[in-house]
Amino acid sequence: MYDVSGSIVFLLGLSEILEEYTVEKTKNSLENSLMININKVWIQTDDGKEIQIPFTKLKDNDKLIIRTGSLIPVDGTIISGEAAINEATMTGESLAVHKDKGKTVYAGTTVEDGNIIVNVDAINESTRINQIIEMIKKSEKAKASIQSKAEKLADSIVPWNFVITALTYLITGSSIKAISALTVDYSCAIKLATPIAIISAMREASEREIVVKGGKYLEAFATANTIIFDKTGTLTKSSPHVAKVISLGELSDDEILRQAACIEEHFPHSVATAITNEAKKRNLSHGEELHSEVEYIVAHGIVTTLIGKRTVLGSRHFVVEDEEVEITKEKQEIIEEHIDKYSVIYFGIDGVLKGIICIDDPPRDEAKEVLCKLRKLGIDNIIMLTGDSENAASTTAELLGIDEYKSQVLPEDKAHIVEEIKAKGNKVIMVGDGINDSPALSAADVSVAMKDSSDLAREVADITLLRPCLDDLVTIRLLSQQMLDLINSNYRKIVIFNTLFMLLGLSGVITPAVTSVLHNGSTMLIGLNSSRSKNFNNLKEPVIDV
Repeated sequence: MYDVSGSIVFLLGLSEILEEYTVEKTKNSLENSLMININKVWIQTDDGKEIQIPFTKLKDNDKLIIRTGSLIPVDGTIISGEAAINEATMTGESLAVHKDKGKTVYAGTTVEDGNIIVNVDAINESTRINQIIEMIKKSEKAKASIQSKAEKLADSIVPWNFVITALTYLITGSSIKAISALTVDYSCAIKLATPIAIISAMREASEREIVVKGGKYLEAFATANTIIFDKTGTLTKSSPHVAKVISLGELSDDEILRQAACIEEHFPHSVATAITNEAKKRNLSHGEELHSEVEYIVAHGIVTTLIGKRTVLGSRHFVVEDEEVEITKEKQEIIEEHIDKYSVIYFGIDGVLKGIICIDDPPRDEAKEVLCKLRKLGIDNIIMLTGDSENAASTTAELLGIDEYKSQVLPEDKAHIVEEIKAKGNKVIMVGDGINDSPALSAADVSVAMKDSSDLAREVADITLLRPCLDDLVTIRLLSQQMLDLINSNYRKIVIFNTLFMLLGLSGVITPAVTSVLHNGSTMLIGLNSSRSKNFNNLKEPVIDV
């Protein structure tokens, strides 16, 4: 009797150790892609000599030498040299960024070309890359509701195990059969397999350059029936370009573009980038700043004092209605010739419209196909929101086959629209990229930030894409749905296997020791199977006719 009890206790203890190992192994595999593994580094001493030291002996304010092809292991400031640095691990940007003296570099990024000496500002746990790893660890706390339900179900089953054990002893008088019932615990397998499946799905997303902040966001993405897109930089290409600059006054086209670029260069928005890039292309340099402090009105426009005059740049609503810039009948006729094809940026000085900048922002090449695939995967409602004019919005919606859209939408209106749609019983995904999308991203059940999103949008979003491709939305949908399928499959296996083992034990066919072995063995196998990448390899997209 005691031999059997001892065996059971040993097997249960071994099972607990193996379960903990499996969970930790799954978590670690999610983090390993971001870990920095460097043994030795080169530093410059105070007398200018170069010496190699173990990485573990590197300390703050050391002068670290980093050459072409090397991984930067610390956060620091460049004190000498210049280099092209690939910051994909931090920003998702595939193109290298040029940095020289005084610029900040981050651990986990790579020097593609050049040599630099960096003053060590932060090392190990203090670096931004390790803060991201810590965020991944903490993200497990953002449990999916299905995981919480699994844990509640598991906890509710435990008392029934004791009831069945007691009834078995009272009816049969056999302590052996009663112990057999006690050794079969449904809750053990449920509590192990569900979080492992969720963490594994997050790991698979990470390997596909998709950052997910918690399991509950994958569940929400899998079950959502409505997706809302911002237009500019999301459904359209992330690099719109200037199609035309039209003067409506005494300033030349180039002068309007030069002044607009001077104002816009301070803001990380795709339209601002288009304007500044066109100015560079035309070699329109403004030299020193021409303006005083710039005020950016989110999703509206910009106000500043340029060469001593109040200057505004932005949407028609902002420039004409809010700032009361005058538009004559002749100017309006010129504008109407272009608003059907382009998004129009208005440029006014001292209450007079001086010109317009026509922005061509064609849809992404993959956008229409992605929307069709999402419909096939159960997304019933696809909605586009934009601050652009009705004509620009309708043109994009027609090209992409979107039935529902709203134009000239303000940031607070986007959030209100999301709330209205949720109030009708829909589960909403919001996809955006700009500061103006942040309120709507926060309001949605689950939000997605595009690769070139503003820092604020990335901070607010639940999921961030690190590739400039809408196809990853289909990948997330498939991945999250397969995660739920795996969890439901695990439930069925747990019920079938453990019920079978309990019946065999109650009938006396197998001993409590064998029951314990079978129960714990099946629990471990289900847990290990949940951690396998093979569960998510078949991300087969629906076949469509576009």
